[in-house]
Amino acid sequence: QAQLVESGGGLVQAGGSLRLSCATSGIIFSIYVMNWYRQAPGKQRELVAAVTAVGSTNYADSVKGRFTVSRDNAKNTVYLQMNNLKPEDTAVYYCNARLNLNPTSLDYWGQGTQVTVSS
Repeated sequence: QAQLVESGGGLVQAGGSLRLSCATSGIIFSIYVMNWYRQAPGKQRELVAAVTAVGSTNYADSVKGRFTVSRDNAKNTVYLQMNNLKPEDTAVYYCNARLNLNPTSLDYWGQGTQVTVSS
């Protein structure tokens, strides 16, 4: 059974940093695209960052230059380093593991971790 467990969220002042982790089990981690999404109150869930099985990365424009996604296949864990945090980064952050099975996909989600950035 697949499990994704996020950690590392919390309360930080604007300009500060946090590092989120997502530890996985029950999946062949190395073949999944790993994504970080976030959802702020009253807003749709949005893709923040992604790292493919071969290590290619992609970021939302709003976080480029501030956030870095990385993966450790030996530890079955994906990370999101968040620097220079802004109040608008406040949201619940979710880890997603996606296996693309064209035209469908297999998705697993974590429970989310709250990030709150105070001004």
